[in-house]
Amino acid sequence: MKVQIKSAFLAATFDTLGAELVSLKSNGKEYIWEGNPAFWDKQSPVLFPTIGSLKDDTYFFEGKEYHLPRHGFAREKEFEVKSQSDDRIIFALKEDAETLHVYPFHFELQIEYVLIGNKMEVHYRVQNTSNGKMYFSIGGHPGFALAENFEKYSLTFEHQDDLNFSLLENHLLSEDTQALNVVEAQLPLHFSLFEKDALVFTDHKIQFILIKESGIDFIKVQFKDFPDLGIWTKVNAPFICIEPWYGHADEVKTNQNLEDKAGIQVLNHDEIFTSVYTIEIF
Repeated sequence: MKVQIKSAFLAATFDTLGAELVSLKSNGKEYIWEGNPAFWDKQSPVLFPTIGSLKDDTYFFEGKEYHLPRHGFAREKEFEVKSQSDDRIIFALKEDAETLHVYPFHFELQIEYVLIGNKMEVHYRVQNTSNGKMYFSIGGHPGFALAENFEKYSLTFEHQDDLNFSLLENHLLSEDTQALNVVEAQLPLHFSLFEKDALVFTDHKIQFILIKESGIDFIKVQFKDFPDLGIWTKVNAPFICIEPWYGHADEVKTNQNLEDKAGIQVLNHDEIFTSVYTIEIF
């Protein structure tokens, strides 16, 4: 089911399947990728309770074997609309028999979208309603539509230093890294950057990325305190994903135990995790 919120500047549409943002418009212009399956059939999925790939789609917890697909299950689950007003909406998801089969934790996940002027805030709230500790990752995967030639776009970072990203090996993080050559805090976009899949930054200090179109401010994604980040597109596809994460794909050297997973978040019984990132339209 599709639901919509509006402000004076923005109109946002969501699908209750996955609580996914499927449209973000300003003055009639669309800023979210259309979801063309020829390239990628998602638009802005919520990644939970894992991000990226598990080795062999498998993890172990308390001696038992479990299986989860890439990016977890939330993006394929129907969310409840917990509350809605003109310019904000809250979606909620709880465990069920299906999730408990692949993820043995009781939880409540809430995703709140708020329109404030030319910005959209995306709030995550995870509560552990299990008796013991809960292990999870969560993150965003918004795909932004690029109407012009891909090479007319660039990314601006707050620092001018070169950035190191992890190389992927069969969708898992290898031990190898590569420097991203950032000149005067700018990274011109070209498809060769993504020939080996996403650029993945772990334990980074990046606070925001500004997408520019022909040198003019276009979209800014601000994600203070998110420790991990993905930047991704498909070669020849007219979109770019800026993905703030708490967690990332398994490392090649993983022992596959969930408690030992690099980047994993931990909540005690009844403890609540919150975070927020912002999409700003120019």
